[in-house]
Amino acid sequence: MKLIKKIFFIIIFLFLNVNAFAFTDPNNVDDFDISDETISTTVKFSRDGKTMFILGVNTDTIRQYSLSTAFDLSSPPVAVKTFDIGSIQDAPQDIEFNSDGTVLFLIGREVGNRGIDQWDLSAPYDIGGLTDTDRKRTSLSGDLRGFKFSNDGKKLFTITQTSSTVGTVTEYTLSVAYDLDTLSQTNTLTSTFSGGGRRQGISLSSDGYKLFISNSATAVENPLAERNYIREFSLSSPFNISNATNNGDFQPSYTASFRITGLTFNNDGSKMFHTDFTNNNVYEYTLSCGFGVKTCTDPTNDKDDVASIESQSEASKKLIQHTTYPVLNRMEWLRRNSGRTNLTNQNIKFQISNEILSALSESLIPIYFSNENSEELNLKNKNWSFWSEGTINIGKIGDTLSASSKSINTTAITIGADKRDENNIMRGFAIRMGADDVNIGNLGSAIDMSAMSLTFYESKPKGSNKFVDSLVGISLLESDLVNNSGTISTKGKRNGAQLFGSVNFRDTYSKDNLNFTPKFKISAGATHYTSYSETGADGLNLNFKGQNIANLIATTGTSLDNTYELSNGTFIPYFDIEYYADISPSSSQKFSYASDGSVYSLKYNNNSVHNFRSGVGFDFATEYGLNLMSKYTRDQSQNGMQNDSFIVALDYRISQRSSYAMSIQDTSAKLSHNSELNGLYFDLDSKYDFFSEKPQYGIYLKVSNRP
Repeated sequence: MKLIKKIFFIIIFLFLNVNAFAFTDPNNVDDFDISDETISTTVKFSRDGKTMFILGVNTDTIRQYSLSTAFDLSSPPVAVKTFDIGSIQDAPQDIEFNSDGTVLFLIGREVGNRGIDQWDLSAPYDIGGLTDTDRKRTSLSGDLRGFKFSNDGKKLFTITQTSSTVGTVTEYTLSVAYDLDTLSQTNTLTSTFSGGGRRQGISLSSDGYKLFISNSATAVENPLAERNYIREFSLSSPFNISNATNNGDFQPSYTASFRITGLTFNNDGSKMFHTDFTNNNVYEYTLSCGFGVKTCTDPTNDKDDVASIESQSEASKKLIQHTTYPVLNRMEWLRRNSGRTNLTNQNIKFQISNEILSALSESLIPIYFSNENSEELNLKNKNWSFWSEGTINIGKIGDTLSASSKSINTTAITIGADKRDENNIMRGFAIRMGADDVNIGNLGSAIDMSAMSLTFYESKPKGSNKFVDSLVGISLLESDLVNNSGTISTKGKRNGAQLFGSVNFRDTYSKDNLNFTPKFKISAGATHYTSYSETGADGLNLNFKGQNIANLIATTGTSLDNTYELSNGTFIPYFDIEYYADISPSSSQKFSYASDGSVYSLKYNNNSVHNFRSGVGFDFATEYGLNLMSKYTRDQSQNGMQNDSFIVALDYRISQRSSYAMSIQDTSAKLSHNSELNGLYFDLDSKYDFFSEKPQYGIYLKVSNRP
């Protein structure tokens, strides 16, 4: 146990900040010839990628195709249905679906007939049986060329042809998802295209951090090769174009008749598709990273990604606190109830009527079974005391400029046992099993972490009122991580291990039954998270490197308690307050795209140096060995994190008194055992006749709450 007192973990891990890019341009891998349409304006897919739709302005027709493999044109799509919209719109430009494919939207630019038409579908992504009379119309102004909904249907973006060199993206907010009656304009983005032409397509990444516009021009309008390209914008916040940054233009391989129109991606952004205004083709590209037309999306700008990384770093610190607090609470309980030694007495007495056996027993019975001088000997013969503590923690951190909001719910149970030695030093161990449920943002991102901890502790008196409490322990962690971004959902599993220690100094000043206990504590730990890789989103999957986190926390505070003796036990209310300085060093998490190896580093800075913790609770100690402790605590951190805890703890101490009586008369032997265990009385009697022709024996058991 001497090692415990010497443990001070001060570990600082420094990482290089590397942001190397291995970006490559989109690669054209396939195309599909639309034989029935000479002028196509857009291409769209169902959510599962098994159904494709082509809109043509020459025939004013929506065509539905079936794909054998999702988002794959290598096997020619099969035409299955058509919907003639000639009577509705003479210049159709783009189509969209709601999130479950049960509503079809069509935008058109026909003069005097500009706006969005919508139809309810009888089956998801099935345009069969639609008619002109089924539609609902919402009028919009401008030379409309394309539109796109956000993933939740609460935002609508349109692209209009302002002039031959200018395109305007308009952002609308919908108070009800996909309900165009609730439409209101929010922002606009104007972009200049020096080569001229037409803005013929618009799309966004699934996470809302990128916007794409396609531009096309005829050889007459612009004979230069760069007339057809796709422009990429970065958005500082998802689905908000107010602060868009132009990342540059991607130009596919030039042909004389090439004109880019519609633009779309598969769910994870690993593939891009566009139609062509003149050569009847749909083109398929592979991307080096998710939605990487000109750049890879910087995941350090994703607030949910940042919040997930921060949550794992914060979890390492909170786990140390959540693991050490029950043990420290236990030692505080022992301090408050130090005078209740009668609960641990164990007395065993033998009474033997036969003089010879009685004399023999006196010489054989160990001294610690003796009832003589029990006050002194009880210090040498303390029983194990068993205890448990159940904890519920509810915490939250609000949304910041860099990270999404986080709500943290923790449930745990701690089971322990301890024993006092001949020097009045209490030693014990505790096992904690806990689960943390962290919800991130509002799209369903989450971390589910489970931990198992083993702690060894010691409480050593330094005089009558001074104590030194120390502990050391280890934790094993398992985490399931989910990162949702609209239609994209990635999953990962991560393990970890933690070593921690704490030293607590406290001194108690007493007057009558009132106790005032100032204290000082230092806690430290080192956590290692293993590397892991996300799955579920191909081009957006990230590989996370292993991470090391060091924790160092200094705490000072005081507690106040009073003792009230009741008829059936002792009641001790108490109050404590602590200030703790979290002086943990910063830590870096490195990660990269699985597809292209671009490496990023996110540095987690400790923004909660100053923290306060207060608690109020009570002990109720009975004479029967079963004791109750309950406590409510509030943590308030500098960074706005608030954590509420409710604790219920039970202590069970074995209190046992036993006596044995044995007699031998003639040929009969009798043995009696009387035992009192925590207020219950057991009487066991037996008799046996050695020499009877018919052996006689019997046994009698009585259990009562009275002697």
